[in-house]
Amino acid sequence: MLKIENLSKSYAKSEVKAVDGLSLELKPGEIFGFLGPNGAGKTTTIKILTGILQYEEGSVSVCGYDLKTQSNDAKRNIGYVSDSHVIYDKLTGREYVDFMADVYGVDIATRKERADRLLEKFELTDAFDSQIKTYSHGMKQKISIIGALIHNPNLWVLDEPMTGLDPQSAFQLKELMRAHCAEGKTVFFSTHVLEVAEKICDRIGIIVKGKLIIAGNLEEIKAAQGDSSLEDIFLSVAGGRHE
Repeated sequence: MLKIENLSKSYAKSEVKAVDGLSLELKPGEIFGFLGPNGAGKTTTIKILTGILQYEEGSVSVCGYDLKTQSNDAKRNIGYVSDSHVIYDKLTGREYVDFMADVYGVDIATRKERADRLLEKFELTDAFDSQIKTYSHGMKQKISIIGALIHNPNLWVLDEPMTGLDPQSAFQLKELMRAHCAEGKTVFFSTHVLEVAEKICDRIGIIVKGKLIIAGNLEEIKAAQGDSSLEDIFLSVAGGRHE
């Protein structure tokens, strides 16, 4: 579904690589949690694999399509929810979702069925014809999620998706993530909420200073690290726990 090999990325005027030799493979039907402290390289990695940022070394493929040489085919298989809600706030929610559906070639009947179902789930139906600039932070997050799912992507990528969501909406999002993977599709998401990652992820990865330090099944990682919780593992690996 997603294959990253020896990926590296540097920013201008910085001698330190934002992403340094990262290799990772995600399988169909799994939820992968991408963890790390602030500035570790999580968002940079996500922006690379969604085609927003270029990279100097390595390769990225999505559903077998190379992100550099077959970028349009690769991107058609991706649904992306950013951490910054960069959406067209002068559009109504309906206009935004229709725009996203048009980009991905989703027919009218299919987009209506998917949008209606997701709007009801997130209790956003009454605001669908209001301009996005009138939405609260949480409502903008919800419409971003709906826009990312309107084409039912094989790879759903989310950067800090729980930010701004109330408990009910966060629960609905987790249920959507599970349902997406139950269809044989894949979820890749970054989060600082370790409890969420521990409960719903099939595998996790921890990135520190651009390097992927740990990746694998949580129970196997716990056994290997000798820690009883994801919090203990994270603090140990990320340098936040002092002996």
